[in-house]
Amino acid sequence: MVQIEGFSKKSKQEKLEAITKFFKSPEKTMETFKSFDHREAAVQEVINEFSENTISNFHLPYSIAPNFLINGKTFAVPMVIEESSVVAAASNSAKFWYSLGGFHTEIVDTEKVGQVHFLWHDDIEKLTNRFDELKQIFLNGSEDITVNMRNRGGGIKDIILKDLSDKEPGLMQLFVTFETIDSMGANFVNSCLERFAGLFRSWHQNQPDFKKDGLEIIMSILSNLTPNCVVKCWVETDVKNLDGIVSGISGKEFAKKFHTAVRIAQVDPYRATTHNKGIYNGVDAVVLATGNDFRAVEACGHAYASINGSYSSLTNCTIENDIFRFELTLPIALGVVGGLTNLHPLVKLSHELLDFPNARELMGIAAAAGLANNFGAVKSLTTTGIQQGHMKMHLFNIMNQLEVKKEDRDNVVAYFKDKNVSVSAVRTYVESLQLA
Repeated sequence: MVQIEGFSKKSKQEKLEAITKFFKSPEKTMETFKSFDHREAAVQEVINEFSENTISNFHLPYSIAPNFLINGKTFAVPMVIEESSVVAAASNSAKFWYSLGGFHTEIVDTEKVGQVHFLWHDDIEKLTNRFDELKQIFLNGSEDITVNMRNRGGGIKDIILKDLSDKEPGLMQLFVTFETIDSMGANFVNSCLERFAGLFRSWHQNQPDFKKDGLEIIMSILSNLTPNCVVKCWVETDVKNLDGIVSGISGKEFAKKFHTAVRIAQVDPYRATTHNKGIYNGVDAVVLATGNDFRAVEACGHAYASINGSYSSLTNCTIENDIFRFELTLPIALGVVGGLTNLHPLVKLSHELLDFPNARELMGIAAAAGLANNFGAVKSLTTTGIQQGHMKMHLFNIMNQLEVKKEDRDNVVAYFKDKNVSVSAVRTYVESLQLA
């Protein structure tokens, strides 16, 4: 491939022409890319603006996990994900817990974080002594940015001066906390921080006893680590209600094995990584379906899982007085206004399906999906094994991969009803059908 000059300035058609010429069949490739465009031109124009250099749409399944009972209210939860077993696991867990009281959630806090990083080449004590004055300048000087958020009950919560010079010479920061109500708040936070940086420079220049080159602003940016924007989600029941959850296993035996599996994820980072990935199977699917930023959500969760110095499970399991309790503590910043929530047609339908939740309610729904998936995964791992259910769900993908004829598919499904599924096993059976 050669360098493409001025790609971003080309029309969509010109971009397609520039890219498809690198394929073996440019015309067929062009048709394929165009076939994924939305049939309504106006909708496609909106989608084109979501990203830079758009040439097509990339489709993912939009699925529903029904029967989620969360804080006494029933939801059909939208999930956008390509992994075949995730929605099934969430649905099965939701159905199981429905008759046992469902999922319970509690919002711990919804605080967001932003930072202005700077180098201070002067006497730190002079800055700390005048910081209260400077803090008020920040608050007064950003009122035009914060007025609407303050009217909704949010705004700037606090501004703290942090000295990090023991880690890097001269390094300091303004550590700012925010309440952004129903928006994720990235643009709001970053606008405030950049205003603070400008006000800081102006204020510093007008201090006659400060070194003129004593302040060097490095950057102003929100942090996706929000350890005080947290939701707790849990399920609990008497262990006797777990009898028969898997054939041949008592509730007490199941609870004990499940508890041990969670403990393994708490002490072993290798297991914890996969354990938490199972949580994000559910969380990410809801985050995507509701138009939120799954990269920020995951980055926050994995950092939070390491916040005590060792990577660990985000879930905890206890068995006390024969009460089984499985709980997820999830740091997650979500929004129900702004971004794609008012633009993407399916995102808008997701919010309507969930009865237009506020941000706190959506945090709980995403956490419930994460806990449901983790429960299903640990249940399988400690009983039948993960592959039995996962590969059954993956069977249709395998048949597509092997281009199994439509007339043979029912036979394949019936054959593998009580057998282990693998690509090689499916290929062998399909070949036997063709030879018969």
